[in-house]
Amino acid sequence: MELELSTPALLFSAITLLMLAFTNRFLAIASLIRGLHKNYMKAPDQEIIVEQIHNLRRRLTLIKNMQLFGVFSFLLCIICMYLLFRGYTMAANWIFVGSMGSLLVSLLISLVEIQISTKALNLELKDMEEIFQKRSSGLDFIFKKDTKKDEE
Repeated sequence: MELELSTPALLFSAITLLMLAFTNRFLAIASLIRGLHKNYMKAPDQEIIVEQIHNLRRRLTLIKNMQLFGVFSFLLCIICMYLLFRGYTMAANWIFVGSMGSLLVSLLISLVEIQISTKALNLELKDMEEIFQKRSSGLDFIFKKDTKKDEE
């Protein structure tokens, strides 16, 4: 199979959409960090805030690496297209393989980041579940009759 100029060009839209998604993740985490920082300054001894801060630090590092490999993949696509335009098909093939590999690494890091973000949400749910269990043993409180109304 011969690599054509349009083949690496197809990756442009995919890589651009991935970079947009990665940037949105970064912005969401930046907002969370700012909110957690305010909460931490008010109550620095809350363990869940410290756990979330560690979690967000790991996620920031992963997002930085996702973006790094995404940009590298994009650059390799551009180099591949240039090499194809100049007629260096063998070099272009190898550069295209490198671009696909870089994109694959970026996606794998994204998968790890999704797992970590799920863990962070589970920390939040665990905290809320503990509060909810203290209030009631289940959803029975919704269906309980008001004893004061029944007595009247």
